Amino acid sequence: MDSLITAAARALAAGDPLGALNRVALREDAPALALRGIAMAQLGDFDRAKALLRRAARGFGARETVARARCIVAEAEVALASRDLGWPAKALDAARVVLEEHGDTANAAHARYLAARRLLLIGRLDDAEQALATPDPALPPALRAAHALVAAGIAIRRVRMGPARAALDRAGQAAREARIPALMQEVESASRVLAAPAARLIARGAERPLLLEEVEALQDRPALIVDACRHVVRGAGATVTLATRPVLFAIARALAEAWPGDVTRDALVARAFRAKEADESHRARLRVEIGRLRAALRSLAGIGATQRGFALVPRAAEVLVLARPVEERHAAVLAFLADGEAWSSSALALALGASQRSVQRALDALAASGKVQGFGRGRAQRWMTPSVPGFTTALLLPAPLPE
Repeated sequence: MDSLITAAARALAAGDPLGALNRVALREDAPALALRGIAMAQLGDFDRAKALLRRAARGFGARETVARARCIVAEAEVALASRDLGWPAKALDAARVVLEEHGDTANAAHARYLAARRLLLIGRLDDAEQALATPDPALPPALRAAHALVAAGIAIRRVRMGPARAALDRAGQAAREARIPALMQEVESASRVLAAPAARLIARGAERPLLLEEVEALQDRPALIVDACRHVVRGAGATVTLATRPVLFAIARALAEAWPGDVTRDALVARAFRAKEADESHRARLRVEIGRLRAALRSLAGIGATQRGFALVPRAAEVLVLARPVEERHAAVLAFLADGEAWSSSALALALGASQRSVQRALDALAASGKVQGFGRGRAQRWMTPSVPGFTTALLLPAPLPE
């Protein structure tokens, strides 16, 4: 490569896209197009970056397989930054294999970390963890920071604060070595998650916010926990999942919030069936659902009938309700949008494991209430919202809590 290409590449590695463009902005050869694409991505113009990277990949000859693989990795990073989660992951894996075969360990590691970040975004934590190999100390500091950030993200989603703090410390040290302001800002933003309320604890009619480390401490507490973040009931080493049985979970949560008192039948009908007035058919259905809930929770608690309604009879000494930091019907959609990035409805559907039409209806409802904002039209439409002040959204994202 000539001196201008080398200087532009060094400027990009140092986080100086304008300095890189000053050197290659007027050139149309393939290496210059690739560097211009990366520079435009760093400046936030993702559409222009994708176009330049594709032109660069076509411009490299058939024998320049390493250069073409690097363009594919760069395009994958742009797709991830623009939340285009439908970008073909097989192309990234193929590029990583080519880079490994030709001894380009740094870019191969970068491709592996990009794949892990995509898996983390769509909630496939086990696959993301497998994608993270032990970091090579010889890798550049920026890549070591990227590895540590993905590891921290996995630990946070699994509510393991010890590994999360250790990974963020490694990421901070590597980012300072890299001296890239954007990377240091990303590490700082991830660290703020640990100091923000992540859930609410409801017990005996009172509630208070919890940090992630306090949520983790609840796992070892000898109590019956009704977890409204994951829709499970835990206690005595057992876990009952009610994620697919919303009526049973609504009844369980109402009984847990009222414990040690009881809940009237009319209140349970309103909570579980959303009926304004209870008639005999609602009360008959309530008796059926109470019987089903008794069977589901028989190893953890009983449900006793009172003169007014029903009361929870736990095997444990106390009953706790772990609620989301923000009660919102479409909280999972807001959780993804709260990262400040622009998401498409197709990417949100992939990340949530839901149909795109369901996500579009949720976005329309949130837009009508002013909680999200859309821009663009058709397939180019994107949605975003500012983060909820003072709250972390880790417990709104789809990932299982440790049993």
